[in-house]
Amino acid sequence: PEWSRAELAGRLCELSTAASGAALTVAFHLVLDAQMEGEPVAWVSATDGTFFPPDAAAGGIDLEALVVLRVKDARAAGRAADRLLRSGAFGLVVLDLGAGAVLPTPLQGRLVRLAGTHDAAVLCLTGKEPQQASLGSLVSLHARTRRRRRGTDRFACDLTVSKDKRRVPGWSHGEEYRGPDGFC
Repeated sequence: PEWSRAELAGRLCELSTAASGAALTVAFHLVLDAQMEGEPVAWVSATDGTFFPPDAAAGGIDLEALVVLRVKDARAAGRAADRLLRSGAFGLVVLDLGAGAVLPTPLQGRLVRLAGTHDAAVLCLTGKEPQQASLGSLVSLHARTRRRRRGTDRFACDLTVSKDKRRVPGWSHGEEYRGPDGFC
């Protein structure tokens, strides 16, 4: 398996990270992958902060083609994703939920059904420590990220899959990235 939009299509997935993780970098790898496939992408943020657009653009993301929504909490993010997926127009919907996020099981169920119906990937970004469980039993794939410094302006982002309903869990993916300007 590989970390790609095609691998996650039709699924509700969760990407968790601790404070020094690499969730945004790994998530934008999927955004770029989806855009290169010609798939529209939506980013729904339920956190106070969000990604830095110039860094995303420097990584090859077409910001003009990226739909970005800001909502008040995880439940509102789930409802927004429900509406976006119902349109059938999106190949990837990212929910940036942050720490302590809860998505009710019925809402997760709707997202799973819609992802399958429209061959879309739904990726939830959460802030969690390694011992914390996934958002729920309907999450098909749960991975954790880690960032390691590889020089003055380079770092490696690793993800380890702890839950995968399609494959044996435990597979991993890693890539090396150049840090954004000012990364020390």
